[in-house]
Amino acid sequence: MTALRPERESGASYGEQPYEDPAVLGEWYDSASYDTAGAAPDYGSTGAGEPWIPPADDETVALRIPGPPTRRSGGESISASDASTASAATGVTPGGRAARRKAAKGRHGRHGGTLESPADSASASEGDRPLSRVEARRQARARKPGPAVVASRALGEVFITTGVLMLLFVSYQLWWTNVRAHAQADKEASSLQDDWASGKRAPGSFEPGQGFAILHIPKLDVVVPIAEGVSNKKVLDRGMVGHYGEAPLKTAMPDAKTGNFALAGHRNTHGEPFRYINRLTKGDPIVVETQDKYYVYKMASILPVTSPSNTSVIDPIPNGSGFTTAGRYITLTTCTPEFTSKYRMIVWGKMTEERPRSKGKPDALVQ
Repeated sequence: MTALRPERESGASYGEQPYEDPAVLGEWYDSASYDTAGAAPDYGSTGAGEPWIPPADDETVALRIPGPPTRRSGGESISASDASTASAATGVTPGGRAARRKAAKGRHGRHGGTLESPADSASASEGDRPLSRVEARRQARARKPGPAVVASRALGEVFITTGVLMLLFVSYQLWWTNVRAHAQADKEASSLQDDWASGKRAPGSFEPGQGFAILHIPKLDVVVPIAEGVSNKKVLDRGMVGHYGEAPLKTAMPDAKTGNFALAGHRNTHGEPFRYINRLTKGDPIVVETQDKYYVYKMASILPVTSPSNTSVIDPIPNGSGFTTAGRYITLTTCTPEFTSKYRMIVWGKMTEERPRSKGKPDALVQ
């Protein structure tokens, strides 16, 4: 023990007289200093007894002035073992700041962390131990997924990939085809009007895929070029409306004295010019603009559903339209229901006005 202690006055050398002998500490601790009533001694006084000297501190070598001994309510002094038990129960470490700091380090580690238990240290040391070949192979086999896991993972990846591809295809069909078709149709309409203004295109017969007129449906805010033929690649998928002008489904042109001017267009995707033709009601105007004239039709009737093979709806006197005599008619055909091509929807109209371009636009386009 490196703590300071007083010289012995008994004359005995160290080792000859035990520390447990009452004579050794009799001079230091005067039993008269503590009365039976529990009164504390007068620290530092030079009265009848010698000054009280604290015992050596095993926890630190620093000098400090300890507090007076703690007494119970009955006047009995608390022993060191009782004090350590009480401090363990209350969590308060006796002694000075150095002792409390040392005890705190022992409980929480150097940096305030929880001190590892011997079991944790043993398990950590076992984990750091290098594995043998057998153990390494066993762990590798345990980490390797089984056939069922591999199959389920592959199936999941297939489903995810299929879902992503389907989503991309739907986005392409419903959005991108419309964007591209609108751009192509607008370009064709502008080119057509420029040619009319410059006189490059003369009325007459037209090649398949060639634009020759513009269709206006004011109620639906539709303005779309009309091209010869009903080819998907050359006409319909480019956002235009196609004229049934090729045998065996050849129909009349607007300038014919009698006949049925029949048109086809997409209801969904690729510009979808005929998407809302089911909203047309009797009397709604449908205008066909050509290089030299405007042809105004009034919507007359609608056939909501019919077979795609029912070609009689585009006859000169269309079957099911309600017309009974020859006249100048217009027929709009498209797919139904929406997003399918299982059936066809038919809208018919009858010409009410033929107006030269020199007289200006008809009232249906001015309103």
